[in-house]
Amino acid sequence: MTTPLYTPELVERGYNNRAAVPDHPQWLARYPALSAAARDALRPMQDLRYGDGPQETLDLFVPAGPARGTLVFIHGGYWRALDKADFLFVATPFVAAGCAVAAINYDLCPAVSIATIVEECRRALGWIVREGPRHGANAGRIVVAGHSAGGHLAAMLLATPARAWGLDRHPVAGAASISGVHDLRPLTLFSFNADFRLDDAEAARMSPILVQPATDAPIVVAVGADETSEFLRQAGLLWEAWPANRPRGACGPMLVPDRNHFSVIADYADAQSALTRATLALF
Repeated sequence: MTTPLYTPELVERGYNNRAAVPDHPQWLARYPALSAAARDALRPMQDLRYGDGPQETLDLFVPAGPARGTLVFIHGGYWRALDKADFLFVATPFVAAGCAVAAINYDLCPAVSIATIVEECRRALGWIVREGPRHGANAGRIVVAGHSAGGHLAAMLLATPARAWGLDRHPVAGAASISGVHDLRPLTLFSFNADFRLDDAEAARMSPILVQPATDAPIVVAVGADETSEFLRQAGLLWEAWPANRPRGACGPMLVPDRNHFSVIADYADAQSALTRATLALF
């Protein structure tokens, strides 16, 4: 895949999703409304602490019977915005299918670095492995999914060796990166880098495509068909870089028709959407 000759102007067009999607405010308003309904209906355990950082908490949904697996969902917001509370709606179809769902929070840039956020997500996954079962989660079948920055973080968990959690076998059975950023090097030219504080070396170190996966667990790589050319390219980069992690039968990244960067994740509120079904298949 050809790498563009980046300029700050090209990076801004490719990565500033709010500028690219004029109706993004309606989606940012819709997420909390959908999530409030899910929270009221499913009554999760809220703000369970997995680490010492101010935002190192998670909400845990469990099904009525024994959980067949656990979805760990990591929200987006360019590592600098939004909250797990905005995305609790993702739990609805997965709990209905018999899965536990852990929606995790993490501290945000610029208070912490992206590398620190990766470490926090590793701690959250370790908590699910160790403590999840006594709360009703199933640590034997964990699927990690994330949107945007969360897609990056989900991929970084697949690139983390099992020994990081003191395990002989990797704890993640499958993953989904939805509109994920898999090569952070262009972001050194992005206006948001005032918060990320990435230099070339750190951007490379935090790029999943430049890190070997630590497991061959399948990862669904999905992106809205109406997203910017850079986000379409980012999906293709991970697909090409991690051939051993392609889901069986998939012939390329999942292009979700008629969806942009903000509307694509709302498909997780629909039990019949292709995105939900592809993620459930990982269990």
